[in-house]
Amino acid sequence: MTVSGIDRLHSQLSKLEDMFPGYLTEIVEGSIVMNPVRPFHGKTILRVSASLESQLSAEWALVSDVAFPFDDANEFCPDIAVIPAEAEAENRSFYPADLIEFVAEVVSPESVRRDYEIKPRRYASQGIANYVILDPLRGHAVAMWNPGPEGYRGRDTIPYGPDLTLDSPLGKLTVPTSRLPVDPKARPQA
Repeated sequence: MTVSGIDRLHSQLSKLEDMFPGYLTEIVEGSIVMNPVRPFHGKTILRVSASLESQLSAEWALVSDVAFPFDDANEFCPDIAVIPAEAEAENRSFYPADLIEFVAEVVSPESVRRDYEIKPRRYASQGIANYVILDPLRGHAVAMWNPGPEGYRGRDTIPYGPDLTLDSPLGKLTVPTSRLPVDPKARPQA
């Protein structure tokens, strides 16, 4: 797909979001996917973003729910992505996926497969060093690192409570999990 084709497609997706407020729209494996946004989702993004932002140097910036076309069949809008501050200052509605240095997704009932199976493969194949899944449905965080063509080779799962510490190209990052919301119907993890 050409840049103008991506611009045109993203323009159409933006119209869909405008028609359905409260939904996040992405292209996943060639299909347009719309997810309702829930309070726990937003609260998780806000708390983690505030913590991460204070740890980043001035040359890095956080963006949320901004489109990143990966290829013709995948345009993700990560819940949290870290990109160069210079690029963020352009205030665009989408950016090249190769700008992402760190990415995090918050799981919703509709996004379980995408967040745990599809996105790790795409993020790893793009060379994104760290991918974090924040899961209020299970009350845990999953940190993935060491990207390869088939996915991440390293993975840790911790229950919400202790801090999640990541060694990243951005430096050591700490994600406090003790105040992250957990769905009352969460399935405890062994």
